Amino acid sequence: MIEIIPVKGPINTTVTVPGSKSYTNRALITAALASGESVITNALFSDDTRYMASSLNTLGIPTEAKWDSNSFIVQGKGGVIPVRQANLFVGNAGTAMRFLTALLTLGHGVYEIDGIERMRERPIQDLLDGLKQLGAEATSRHNNGCPPVTIQGKGLSGGIAVVKGNLSSQYFSALFMAAPYARNDVVLKVKGDLVSRRYVDMTIDLMRKFGVTVENNGYESFFIKSGQRYRPMRYEVEADASAASYFFAIAAITGGKVRVAGIGSDSLQGDVHFVDVLKAMGCKVTIGADWTEVEGGALRGVDVDMGEMPDVVQTLAAVAVFAQGKTRVRNVKNMRIKETDRITAVVNELRRMGVSAVEFEDGLEIEPSPPQPANIETYNDHRMAMSFALVGLRAPGIVIKHPECVSKTFPDYFQRLEALRSSNLQV
Repeated sequence: MIEIIPVKGPINTTVTVPGSKSYTNRALITAALASGESVITNALFSDDTRYMASSLNTLGIPTEAKWDSNSFIVQGKGGVIPVRQANLFVGNAGTAMRFLTALLTLGHGVYEIDGIERMRERPIQDLLDGLKQLGAEATSRHNNGCPPVTIQGKGLSGGIAVVKGNLSSQYFSALFMAAPYARNDVVLKVKGDLVSRRYVDMTIDLMRKFGVTVENNGYESFFIKSGQRYRPMRYEVEADASAASYFFAIAAITGGKVRVAGIGSDSLQGDVHFVDVLKAMGCKVTIGADWTEVEGGALRGVDVDMGEMPDVVQTLAAVAVFAQGKTRVRNVKNMRIKETDRITAVVNELRRMGVSAVEFEDGLEIEPSPPQPANIETYNDHRMAMSFALVGLRAPGIVIKHPECVSKTFPDYFQRLEALRSSNLQV
C-alpha cells in the first residue's frame, strides 16, 4: 500500500512520460512482419510490451530489448512465423492478446494464447468471427467467446469480413495489421458505429510509415490490398497520451501549470484530447509542436461524451471530485470489458471516499464533495491506481492498495509522483 501525501500548493513543472503503449505494441507487430531489422526507439518498457516482445521471441522472431536506450531491435521475418507450435501467455495485456491472435493466423501450425483470470473474462469473439470470415481457424477453447484462443494456422485467405464496431477498435487494428499478408485483398465492413476511431487512425498511420496503406471509407469500411509488405525501419514512439493525462490532471487539481514534452499538435492519439475536457472544466490549455501545457483554474463539472477516449475517464473522475457541479460521462460502455469493469470500479471507489456517484450502463455521474480518507481498491487495474492517487494530492488519507499494478504501463509512476510532490522540480 502507498499513502499519498497532499501537496502544499500548485505544482508547476515540465515532465516527460514514457512512450506510448499503443504505438509500441503496434510497432512491434509491424516490425515482426517486415523483412529485416527494425529499431523501435523511445519504446515503452512495461508488463504489456514485455509480454508482446516475449511472445515474438517464442514465435521465432528475435526481439531484443535494450533497456539502457528504451528500444527494441526486431528481426522481422517477412510475414513468416518460424515456430509451428507455441503456447503464449500475455497476462492481462489486451492489445497483445488481440494483435497476436490475428498475427498467428498467418502461421502454419498450432498456437494457443492465454492470459490471467481477468483476461479469460474479456471478450474476443468478434475478432475471431472476423478472422473466420477471412479464412482463418481461431476459436475460443472454452466456447465462451473469451480466451484462451486456439489458432490452427494455415495462412489468411482474405476476402470480406463484417465486424461489429461497438466493442473494441482493437479488433480492427489487429485485422488491419495482418491483412497485407493475406492471399487476397481484404475488405472490412463495420457493423454499426466504430468506437475509439482515433486508435484506428493511429494504426493506419503507423502502417503507412512502415510502407502499407489502408483505404478508409468513412469508417464504414476499409480496404487493404494484398501483397503489400512492411519495410523495416527505425521508428520513434511518441509520448503516451494516456500517461500524460495524469500530469495534466495534476495541474487541474493543484491549480498549477504542467507541461508534458514529447506530445503536441500532430499527435493522433485519442487521449490527447483529454486536455479539451480540462479546458471545458476551466483550465487553460496551450499546445506546441512537441509539447502540451495545462494550467489549472476554477473547475466546473461537465457533461461529456468520452467514447473516443475511454482510457482517461478514470483520470477525469479524479478531477471531477474537485469541481463545482456534477460531471456526467457518457458513451463508455466498453469500459466494462477493460482490466476490470471500470464503470463499477470508479463508482465504488468514489463512494468509498464519501463522494456521491451514480452508475449507468454506458457511463457515470459524479457529484463532488470533499473526499474522506479511504483505502482504495485497485482491482489489478493500473489506471485505477494512477487516477485515484491524484485525489490524494489534495485530500489527506488516500491510500492506494496494490500499487504495483501500475507496472502494466507505467512502472515508475509512484516514484515520479513523489518526486513532483516533494520537490516540485522538473522530472
